[in-house]
Amino acid sequence: MSRRRQLNDAGMKLMNGVHRAVLAISGGRLGWTLGGMPSVELHTTGRVSGIRRSTMLTAPVHGNGRWVFVASKGGDDRDPLWYRNLVAHPDAAITVRGRTLNVHAHTADTAEKAELWPQIVAANSRYAEYQTKTTRDIPVVICDER
Repeated sequence: MSRRRQLNDAGMKLMNGVHRAVLAISGGRLGWTLGGMPSVELHTTGRVSGIRRSTMLTAPVHGNGRWVFVASKGGDDRDPLWYRNLVAHPDAAITVRGRTLNVHAHTADTAEKAELWPQIVAANSRYAEYQTKTTRDIPVVICDER
């Protein structure tokens, strides 16, 4: 693995750890919003290990039992591991402000992504920037409460 990829992966893990620490230290009073978007802890099943994994994400589009995530990995050429886990095991859970919900995930099809992308970029313009950094079509994931 290249040095750049190692640094990117380490940075992502560090940000996740800091985010979890803020939630823990504040007793859940801080950290449930980031950049004006709700923060969500996504719980997946590891596609190889079968072990429960979790990661902190933001949901630029949400409401009515639907949560939308962007598998951008900051514009990296690789899909994030959480996304690969969801593709393999689409039944997952999310924790929002201490409340855990069961969800079923699917990757947005072309029409769904075309409808959601302007809303995503309006919530955080960096998503558009991330897409310019990679030739990978950044997946949009829709999680519906079960």
